[in-house]
Amino acid sequence: MKVVILAGGLGTRLSEETDLKPKPMVEIGGKPILWHIMKIYSHYGFNDFVICCGYKGYLIKKYFADYFLNQSDVTFDLSTNKMELLNLETEPWKVTLADTGLKTMTGGRIKRVQKYTGNETFMLTYGDGLSNVNISKLLEFHKQHGKLATLLAVQTAGRFGAIQLDENSHHVNSFREKPSGDGAYINGGFFVLEPKIFDYILGGDETTWERAPLEHIAQDNQLMAFTHKGFWRPMDTLRDKIELEAMWNSEKCDWKVW
Repeated sequence: MKVVILAGGLGTRLSEETDLKPKPMVEIGGKPILWHIMKIYSHYGFNDFVICCGYKGYLIKKYFADYFLNQSDVTFDLSTNKMELLNLETEPWKVTLADTGLKTMTGGRIKRVQKYTGNETFMLTYGDGLSNVNISKLLEFHKQHGKLATLLAVQTAGRFGAIQLDENSHHVNSFREKPSGDGAYINGGFFVLEPKIFDYILGGDETTWERAPLEHIAQDNQLMAFTHKGFWRPMDTLRDKIELEAMWNSEKCDWKVW
């Protein structure tokens, strides 16, 4: 089963890093976040990837073109112009890198890689989110309900301490440091999709997947949610990047399921 990864956006909220590289190539622990995402899927046996490139996509292509070289010791014999890779370390991955346009929106990028996913069930995720969701259980849930689309539903934690305030007396009745959100679930960005979802992407490159396509799929009662109470974290800002880096360097790296 193929895994499509959206990796073409500008990543403007992380401009400290994305001025020089595409967002999925921003590193956590010396590895691009894209690598971490692929390792999660690979742990569950999904190793066939289609990466939707856009902004600075040539850097993603170069990363995989040089993957063997960068992961292994190497001997260069300059007298014979030969190179020998030593203690070769690699992954069981097949990676298709598709140029889906510089300004193409998410729905347009998905539509552009339809020729690579074929007439089969496939997975979809964004190139900037990490989770310890059990991908096998996500797929099992999708197969059981028989609808066209499944998304991961998560609840986010608050960024600030919350207080319960008596507005008349200004007395603080309770305080909770960074409580969970308001109870609403949001799109966690890990999807399982049937090929008929392409029929809902009608507007070409300008189509945003999270707007008309998903809205109409939901209206047709073809969208199901797999709820996840465990770790989930996007990398939207430099603060997120720094916090994920700290998690990787500590013993609390929840997304490292491999």
